[in-house]
Amino acid sequence: MSRFLLSAGLLLMTGSTLAQTSPGTPARPARTAPNAAPVTGRVTDAATGEALAGATIVFPDLRQASTADADGNFRFLNLPNGRFLMQVRFLGYTTVVRTVDTGAGQPLEVALAPAATEIGQVVVTGVSASTEMRRSPIPTSVVDQTRLRQAAATNAVDAIAHTPGLNQITTGAAISKPIIRGLGANRVITLNNGAKQEGQQWGDEHGIEIDEYSIDRAEIIKGPGSLLYGSDGLAGVINFLPAEPVEDGRIIGSVAANYQTNNYQQGYSVMNAGNLNGFNWLVRGSGKAAADYRNRYDGRVYNSGFRELNGSGYVGLNKNWGYTHLTFNSFNQELGLIEGERDSLSGGFVRTNSLGNEELVRGRGFSGYGLDVPRQQINHLRLGLDNNFVLGQHRLTLNVGWQQNLRREFGNPLDSDENSLFFQLRTVDYALRWFLPELNGWHTTAGVSGMQQQNQNKGVEFLIPAYRLLDGGVFAVTKKSFGKLDLSGGLRYDIRRIKADALFLDADDQPVPAGFGEEKFAGFRSTFRSVSGSIGGTYNISEKWLVKANMARGFRAPNIAELGSNGVHEGTTRYELGEPGLTPETSFQLDGGVAFTSEHVGLTVDVFRNRISNYIFPRRIAAADGSDSLSTDGDRVFRYGQGDARLAGGEISLDLHPHPLDWLHFENSFSMVRAIEFDQPEGQQYLPFIPADRLQSELRVNFRKVGRSRLHNLYARATLEHNFAQSRIFSAFDTETSTPAYTLVNAGVGTDIVSRSEKTLFSLYLAANNLFDVGYQNHLSRLKYTAVNYATGRVGVFNMGRSLSVKLVVPLSFR
Repeated sequence: MSRFLLSAGLLLMTGSTLAQTSPGTPARPARTAPNAAPVTGRVTDAATGEALAGATIVFPDLRQASTADADGNFRFLNLPNGRFLMQVRFLGYTTVVRTVDTGAGQPLEVALAPAATEIGQVVVTGVSASTEMRRSPIPTSVVDQTRLRQAAATNAVDAIAHTPGLNQITTGAAISKPIIRGLGANRVITLNNGAKQEGQQWGDEHGIEIDEYSIDRAEIIKGPGSLLYGSDGLAGVINFLPAEPVEDGRIIGSVAANYQTNNYQQGYSVMNAGNLNGFNWLVRGSGKAAADYRNRYDGRVYNSGFRELNGSGYVGLNKNWGYTHLTFNSFNQELGLIEGERDSLSGGFVRTNSLGNEELVRGRGFSGYGLDVPRQQINHLRLGLDNNFVLGQHRLTLNVGWQQNLRREFGNPLDSDENSLFFQLRTVDYALRWFLPELNGWHTTAGVSGMQQQNQNKGVEFLIPAYRLLDGGVFAVTKKSFGKLDLSGGLRYDIRRIKADALFLDADDQPVPAGFGEEKFAGFRSTFRSVSGSIGGTYNISEKWLVKANMARGFRAPNIAELGSNGVHEGTTRYELGEPGLTPETSFQLDGGVAFTSEHVGLTVDVFRNRISNYIFPRRIAAADGSDSLSTDGDRVFRYGQGDARLAGGEISLDLHPHPLDWLHFENSFSMVRAIEFDQPEGQQYLPFIPADRLQSELRVNFRKVGRSRLHNLYARATLEHNFAQSRIFSAFDTETSTPAYTLVNAGVGTDIVSRSEKTLFSLYLAANNLFDVGYQNHLSRLKYTAVNYATGRVGVFNMGRSLSVKLVVPLSFR
């Protein structure tokens, strides 16, 4: 490992002539004073001059935050001297973003204008330092805490899945994997507070291992994310971020509870956080329990329940030299795996009991919180050290983490505790970034990042070989503004090595030494190298009109299943064979966009074209007579191969909030993707599992105050979601079937209840999903492909029916 870091450092030194590029607006620190003067200021209403008590002031790159007091005043005591991006926000007002010289010693005056759209949000994903979302040439979306609290979801991905261009592939209520513009799994990078989340991303039967309650906001980059993070970012990046540090001198907490009627889901979370003279911490514990969900066609869906018990937080120091935080995340989930087998006469769900006999599911099998076989258990633990040092005119960040992902599947009804599958994945990851002093207006960052990984098989079944992986990359990014034009870009070089172990099994499928049994996996070594790059710009035609364009090259190294699998892929009817000779996928994506923002209208149009070379997909192996080749168990045999593919499409968003009804919002979005494989026969020309076109409309009212009542931030909303029919499918070999159109109606209402002194006592959120209890199957639901219900003639299991949700959040203040 140390040898690799040394070589990566040498690459960085010799590679400083790579582009000097960055989509961010990096800090330009000056000298750090031992006793830096406090940074003070005041936040007011631009129209009335009234103080905005409770406004939030954040320096994202320093991870320091403060809150305006009753007079609108705020104060920071431990900020390093330098030029840093500051964000000031208040509900119902346009967010202000400003670069501040923290050593100037002058009070800051910030006036916020009432508005309905967030024009100047700060994002940190996919860029080298915090930058305004509108200044990034790459399409970016932010789902903030307000939206997350208003959502009624069963997992973290479902909570953000209504973002235009973002969908999810699901296997019941507990399992959702993100899809960005038609690409998912190992083509989407998931970050937990800026660090890559490493699980068994190649698999289908799991989601992401992040506690929904721990997320304060989510940032979605729609475009190649290989520049900063290396392999796997062909589609984009999703960064789930925790709450910002508490302001100095305060100790706070919160208690949250949620209940959902459809599957009797209960959720609870307790948080405590504080900051005493720069020593700050956050600790959160949460849990969930859900029974089987129901819909109008299947009734209660047997074995669809789940439960979670999670913990997360950090402890560290924030001083005028920067910060250092020790972070931890522990995600623990058990869930049932839905097989969907039904009795041919009654149509009821059936199960295999402990004697090996098939029986109808009755009684508590549908109403309790227990789980049956098959079931899955996931334990993900991450420990990390996040550092940010201000060194004169330079800034250095170093993030190092250790992760362990344990994934067990219990599939033997005769022995419910037998580990049919058991993967142990351990990862050490690191990222070092050096923010150079500003030079002639250029803000440049260089760095290295990578990981070392080991995966072991500890179950009685073997789908992929045990392997060891080592990768790393060196990059440089830069940005400069030329009046109304912002240019940014960068280059990165990566290398990844993977070594898979050979495995031999005896007649009882037990591992034996080489030469004493049948070869299950052949050992192999593979090395992948690639260069990634990006260049783009945004141009402010006027205060209202903005255009942006970007072109980027990303790459993805083949995963272990594509290289070395030898077995039935769970959830499919395919016996899959890996191909060790696969080469990396490379993409060339063009993005273009235009945005119009006025006081009462917001319009955004984003389009893209993504050409992928060496696209990896499974190809059928034909028998000698041209028929399907079959495994010993009767499954069709597929081998992973490569070809070229193209994805194109985009998103349109229109927000209307007409004068004088500024409290009224009518938000609309439409998203589409077209995806094909070149040189493929009929039935195989479309990429599989591409989301259907989607139209969303939401009518919402927001009131900051309701007269002299104790209701603040009152909202009500009604949402219509129309998913169009999807017939552009990979129909060969019964891989995929068409999906009819359907329309869902959702609704919600909520408010903060305040005291006489206008201190929030608690927040209450009510929501209804699928209000009219529509029976539907989403095109990306894997439950579409479970067994036929011969009693009704319907194929597969349907999505969740109507569900009512009530959520209560109680803030606490101890100091």
